[in-house]
Amino acid sequence: MQEIKDFFTTEDKFARHVGIELVDAGSGWAKVSMKIEPFHFNGAKTVHGGAIFTLADFAFAVASNSHGTLAMGINTSVSFVKAALKGTLHAEAREQSKGPKLASYSVIVTDDAGDVVAIFQGMVYRKKEPIIPATASLS
Repeated sequence: MQEIKDFFTTEDKFARHVGIELVDAGSGWAKVSMKIEPFHFNGAKTVHGGAIFTLADFAFAVASNSHGTLAMGINTSVSFVKAALKGTLHAEAREQSKGPKLASYSVIVTDDAGDVVAIFQGMVYRKKEPIIPATASLS
């Protein structure tokens, strides 16, 4: 599992660029966070939906790839239920079902008060190859 955590911490450059941190992960689950910065805001002065989606999507990616085989998102949806304005956002992804080819995940995004900001659902296609090729070097 540490190899998967290291992979996502170093290789997901977009998540790192927008300030997302991988807090913890295990088989079929992941916790991530993002401190809200001025560049996360939209014109209405709330956190941009794309920033919230990216946070949830990163948690989804880590959880769905935690088994070591490459999992690619094939369908996602998000419902925004509360505006985010300050502090840190947290996302927790949980595996709901996993078959040989398809797996389903739910992600709950919360604010510092524990209030739900967004509810994300995602499905992946589970490929046969490993997420980290045997020839890859993480250094």
